[in-house]
Amino acid sequence: MAIPPVLFLALAGMFWAGMQRENAGQLPSVFVGKVAPPLGAETLPGLPGVTNADLTQGKLTVVNFWASWCPPCRAEHPTLIALRDEGVRVVGVNMLDRADDALGFLNEHGNPFAAVVFDPRGKTRLDWGVTAPPETFILRPDGTVAYRFIGPMVGDDYQQRFRPELEKARAAN
Repeated sequence: MAIPPVLFLALAGMFWAGMQRENAGQLPSVFVGKVAPPLGAETLPGLPGVTNADLTQGKLTVVNFWASWCPPCRAEHPTLIALRDEGVRVVGVNMLDRADDALGFLNEHGNPFAAVVFDPRGKTRLDWGVTAPPETFILRPDGTVAYRFIGPMVGDDYQQRFRPELEKARAAN
C-alpha cells in the first residue's frame, strides 16, 4: 500500500530536480569541449566535401545537420545563408535523404555550405548524437565542439541562444 505514494514522491522529486538545473530545456552534448567526431567521406555529387583535418586547421566552423524533407530545416535555411554571407564557414551534413532531393533543395533555395557531407543511412548523425534535423554545432578552430544547438535557428531562439555562443566562440579566436 505504501509503494505507490513512495514511487510517486520519488518521481516527483526527480522531475523537480531536473527543472532546477541551469538551461533545463536544453539537452547537453557529450562532445562539448571535446574534439568533434569524424564526418563521413561521402558527398553530394558535384559539391565539395570536408575532411576531419579541415575542421582542425584554424577556422571556426558551424556544422549543420539537415534534410530536404525537414520543414524546420527549410525555416532555418535563410539563417544559414546569412551566416555564410557574414563569413562564417558552414558545413552541412545532409542526413537520411536522397541525393537528388538534397541537390534539388540546394538548387532551389541556395547553397549556404562550404562543403556538404552526405549521410543517407544516418551513421554520421548517430556518431554526433543527432536525434533529428536540424541540429547545429559550433566548432572551435582546433576542431573541438564549443556548442550544440537543437532545432531550427530562427527568431528569438536563434538570437538569444545560438548567436551569443557563436560570438563567444569568435571572440576566443
